[in-house]
Amino acid sequence: MKRLPNLDVLRFFLATLVLLFHLPQLSKNQGLPYFDELPIFHRGVEAVYMFFCLSGFLIIRLIYRAKLRNSFSIRDFYVRRILRIFPLYYLVLIFGFLFYNLFLPGVGIPFEIKYNLVEGILLCVFFLPNVFTNLYEPGGILEVLWSIGIEEQFYLFIAPLLFLIPTKRVLMALLIICGFYFFIFHIDTFYYLNKFQAVFFLLLSGGIIAILEENKQLNFLKRSKLVPIIITMITMLFFVSDVFAFQQLWLTNLFLSILFPLFIHSLAFNNFGFEIKIRWLNYFGNISYGIYMYHIIMLNFAVFLFLKLHPEKILGDSLAIILLNALTLGLTLIVSHFSFQYFEKYFLKLKSKFRNDTN
Repeated sequence: MKRLPNLDVLRFFLATLVLLFHLPQLSKNQGLPYFDELPIFHRGVEAVYMFFCLSGFLIIRLIYRAKLRNSFSIRDFYVRRILRIFPLYYLVLIFGFLFYNLFLPGVGIPFEIKYNLVEGILLCVFFLPNVFTNLYEPGGILEVLWSIGIEEQFYLFIAPLLFLIPTKRVLMALLIICGFYFFIFHIDTFYYLNKFQAVFFLLLSGGIIAILEENKQLNFLKRSKLVPIIITMITMLFFVSDVFAFQQLWLTNLFLSILFPLFIHSLAFNNFGFEIKIRWLNYFGNISYGIYMYHIIMLNFAVFLFLKLHPEKILGDSLAIILLNALTLGLTLIVSHFSFQYFEKYFLKLKSKFRNDTN
């Protein structure tokens, strides 16, 4: 199966939005100059939410297409997910625990550990970093892993579920499950779903759009380029303005559950009539998992340098903010590149042995 166009570029921009979200937060906490006056600097969580929609879109599409060919293997599915996610996840996890429990105390930087180390490790090892993050605020390097936990939890139930459901009933089943889960997520009885950010309805909504496309039920969206243009304009407005800042959480989540999958669909199926073929953008999108995982580490390093050197005293606040952003992004891209080439690729090559399709 040909790789869908434009999605790698989307991954890169989403990972960059997460970095722009975290950088002023840490700078502010450490007393460094920062800038977060524009709405785009406050859209990091929503960027992760679009990542969730994209994951659901691709994973459910992959499983559904395999079911159509009667070739879906749960074992191969989980092996591929493990080889893609686990190596970098556990590398950053180990680094994070060492950083906050050994390195910072060793260099005399105060950081309050609010958790029992064994409990923290167990929660993260067994796919509950979102619970760990919410309960104990263990530090940014570990906190960023919450979203990986959500995806791991999703994979645990979506593969067996889709394996058991007859192919012709998959769409209806996902619609019912998504609607029901969306409802219970927003009622007080199940407050912990919101507390631990278990937004599985976003992944399900991405999958629903993918299946509708596979069944040729979204062709009406391709009849005019005006439709994807409008979807894109609304998406951009959401990220750069507060036009769609709803007061009710359920309304915001409903809006995102519809808008984000439609935007991904517009990009993936080239409804604009063009494909972004800028090589470096596509490459950075291809290594976006590393960008997401390493950016907090590089941000901590860059902030540490600024605290030692205080370049803002020479350059002024504005130039110092630009330099800190550029340094963090540059270091993140460099480290992600080397990680991909000399660490992740080994596991990705193994992963290719357990697939009869590509995505």
